[in-house]
Amino acid sequence: MIAIACVLIYLAIGRGFEPLLLLPIAFGMLLANIPVANLNSYAAPYIDPVTGKEMAGSLIYYLYQGVKLGIYPPLIFLGIGCMTDFGPLIANPKSFLLGAAAQGGIFFTFIGATMLGFTPQEAGSIGIIGGADGPTAIFVTSKLAPDLLGAIAIAAYSYMALVPIIQPPIMKLLTTKKERAVVMETLRPVSKIEKIVFPIMVTLIVSFLVPDAAPLVGMLMLGNLMRESGVVERLSKTAQNELMNIITIFLGVTVGATATAERFLDPKTLKIIALGLIAFCVGTACGVLLGKLMYVLSKGKLNPLIGSAGVSAVPMAARVSQKVGQKENPANFLLMHAMGPNVAGVIGSAVAAGVLINICK
Repeated sequence: MIAIACVLIYLAIGRGFEPLLLLPIAFGMLLANIPVANLNSYAAPYIDPVTGKEMAGSLIYYLYQGVKLGIYPPLIFLGIGCMTDFGPLIANPKSFLLGAAAQGGIFFTFIGATMLGFTPQEAGSIGIIGGADGPTAIFVTSKLAPDLLGAIAIAAYSYMALVPIIQPPIMKLLTTKKERAVVMETLRPVSKIEKIVFPIMVTLIVSFLVPDAAPLVGMLMLGNLMRESGVVERLSKTAQNELMNIITIFLGVTVGATATAERFLDPKTLKIIALGLIAFCVGTACGVLLGKLMYVLSKGKLNPLIGSAGVSAVPMAARVSQKVGQKENPANFLLMHAMGPNVAGVIGSAVAAGVLINICK
């Protein structure tokens, strides 16, 4: 396990694979597997059998309560909301459909994992990897299958880092050269009123329909409202910088510290990694296929490549859509069009998380 932790540290530093979270996750794994240090997420307070005194839990154990109680992921979403512009989504509401379609990988893998012998709780935690959203994956797994937290987190962040490698072959396989070269019309301007009303309406609608998604969606929309209101700039900057950085450190180290040898070195781990890749690939394919249908219905006005951005790896997936489209047509500029499905995917993965928690808990 110490060797695995060192490999992950190399990938974070040497290869740049999601270093902001993979580095603390890897170091947390390193700490958890030092036998004499007792620095894992499960080292709870206990009664010393010799002295009868109550002994304190490890530092990591107390920090881990933020994961266990579902505090850290929503706070990450608060920061993400402060950094997210929902303008492209508001300007083209059809993007919601593409973001929803890309969550197909989550439910496809959920069903497949249950057929392979995983419990519904484990299957839900594995399926959510397909959303390509690390905080959401951690949020769901901490509630449904905490024993799988280390493996799920590492798989989720690894596939997020590999978006530019995994997605292009799927996009090219499912589209024609003509479809990839489509130039879309410029998006309409979005007013400030629309941007302020949007997070309020989304919070109300999602919270009433899927209450278990309210912590994630609510904090995401609060962050966005802080950004768009223009009256709490100091709070917005704190949420997207200092607060988010602190929570990222705590989240990464404590999640990594759940990956002790007896929990991580299990045949299930390899299955989780394989099923997570399937979930991500199927989600990408579902987004592109709906994009092809919308291309036909719009009589060639919509580029189906933007459907691949429906997974919630923001803004990486949107950049991949832009890069693949520009290779076919140097005059093509898909980035802002792809950002619509991309931010819709963030909302979609949070809603999918709420659905899984509701049906599996």
